[in-house]
Amino acid sequence: MPRSLVLASTSPYRRKLLRAWGLPHEACTPSFVEDHTLDLTASDLVVSFARGKAESLASSHPDALILGSDQVAEIDGMILTKPGTTEAAIEQLMVLQGRTHHLRTAVALHDARTGDTWLDSVETHMRMRSLTRALAAAYVAHDNPIDCAGSYKVEEAGAALFEAMEGADHTAIIGLPITAVSRLLRKAGEDLLARIVES
Repeated sequence: MPRSLVLASTSPYRRKLLRAWGLPHEACTPSFVEDHTLDLTASDLVVSFARGKAESLASSHPDALILGSDQVAEIDGMILTKPGTTEAAIEQLMVLQGRTHHLRTAVALHDARTGDTWLDSVETHMRMRSLTRALAAAYVAHDNPIDCAGSYKVEEAGAALFEAMEGADHTAIIGLPITAVSRLLRKAGEDLLARIVES
């Protein structure tokens, strides 16, 4: 009998991916509080946040495998998180337009039964086309990406913002790389494919 899987996330995009894969799970809001003032690199920040989210639900789900994830965009050492407002989203796009940035996505799997946590991360190189402010504003009005790091949704019209997207796993761009999830589950003695096809 496979262990229960908990997704420590409020992200509708991560939840949608797990549903699309047909992976049985429970989605819960993590109690972890993100602190973006920490003096960490983008890579270390997403790993730290993914771990914190997963481990924050251990006491309420003591027998579960808990999945946490986090994502940021990075350009010239500047970290871009969820913009939160329309104007901030437009500003993020104007920073990114015509250039290549890094999208960093980390995944943590915490075994609440043993206390073990396994970590993985995926980096995607995103080359954005040139944009006028008017076109960036029109895009934001269309997709409303204010809850997305980098201010775009590639699963919607945001795909047309890019000249190229280069990385190991396109699902990482949406927020939860299936290849990383599969690797982590195998470390925990579980098999993602078996969970999907046998559910």
